[in-house]
Amino acid sequence: MAEVLVVGAGGREHAIVRALARTSPGTALHAAPGNPGIGADATLHDVPVDDVDALVALARDLAVDLVVVGPEVPLVAGLVDALTAAGIPAFGPTADAARLEGSKAFAKEVMLAAGVPTAGHATVTTVDDGMAAITGYPVVLKYDGLAAGKGVIIATDEPMARATLIDMLEDRRFGAAAVVVEEFLVGEEVSLLAVCDGERAIPLAPAQDYKRIFDGDEGPNTGGMGSYSPVVGVDAARAAEISALVHQPVVDELARRGAPFRGVLYAGLMLTADGVRVLEYNTRFGDPETQAVLPRLRSDLLDLMLRCTAGGAGLADVDLTWDPAWAVTLVLASEGYPASSSKGDVITGLDALPDAIEVTHAGTGVDGEGRTVTAGGRVLNLTALGDGPGAARDAAYAAADGVRFDGRQLRTDIAARAVERFAG
Repeated sequence: MAEVLVVGAGGREHAIVRALARTSPGTALHAAPGNPGIGADATLHDVPVDDVDALVALARDLAVDLVVVGPEVPLVAGLVDALTAAGIPAFGPTADAARLEGSKAFAKEVMLAAGVPTAGHATVTTVDDGMAAITGYPVVLKYDGLAAGKGVIIATDEPMARATLIDMLEDRRFGAAAVVVEEFLVGEEVSLLAVCDGERAIPLAPAQDYKRIFDGDEGPNTGGMGSYSPVVGVDAARAAEISALVHQPVVDELARRGAPFRGVLYAGLMLTADGVRVLEYNTRFGDPETQAVLPRLRSDLLDLMLRCTAGGAGLADVDLTWDPAWAVTLVLASEGYPASSSKGDVITGLDALPDAIEVTHAGTGVDGEGRTVTAGGRVLNLTALGDGPGAARDAAYAAADGVRFDGRQLRTDIAARAVERFAG
């Protein structure tokens, strides 16, 4: 029996655990630190995601066959490097390769070197330089480092742009100060993830997510308020074409630099009138795209991950199998999110959900009376499968109607555009 440790505590990690249990039966699953929902599917270990030494020691004590690193923070901190040095197989990029997510300026530099199409941009370190780099509005301002999905601002006018640059560069809300000033692109957004073995990139099923907190893509950016998969107009052949344009050149470029990329390379894309453009790279499974993509995977996820590790068998001749059903994922967020989050609100209705709904916990806890309560900004993910986007969407929203907590936030337009386009 294989022993697998999943590092992380969110909805993405719960989705990974569920997919491993489904596609790789018999696997003994562990999570660090996990959450109450993950605890129903895996053995939890109270080790934080940023304690590299403790995670390596845990993996050694458990004699695991694989460590799956979910969040970006331990990847950028070098957890995979430390695990590899200890002789423990790990699914995820090294710290050098994870710089694609850890630094947006580095990602832009790699894209240019690899010939990957992206938006026009400039990297600045002062407010004056930032304002001088802006050629029109709206403009996209991106903090250079990790910001938990909240470091991207679309400024619609000069006062907003200046205030954002002051916040990031002078007040240093996220820490070290550098900003990428980027051209605002218009088109259809698509998320395309690829598994990589250091030499090859194989795309997963495409997805689309919703970053803004309110319906109609209004309000501030969040870590993601919902997603669906597949995407109308991006079939397997088209996904392979896009992957050859946006994933493979980066894998080749990093290999050339001596930092082979192994793990999942997430490309946030804009399908513009002038072609595909890369908005950003993440160096791990996306959240909440993972919650919509992995329930459709029918190939053995453990085998796929092991193939991508250093010393693994590689991805040559791998052909992934997918459920033809559509998946729609809804995010239920707490009051105040994304600016803040309400904690300790009792969640009701989970016990009454249909078995067909996949519930993944993102920010939950247990109170003194043993009740499931809110413990973060994004609280729960509800995923439904259906023969088309309409059926999946209806099932997901019907399930969401029965799950309640004070201050619950839920977008009502997730996958609505997919239903319209699918019908058309």
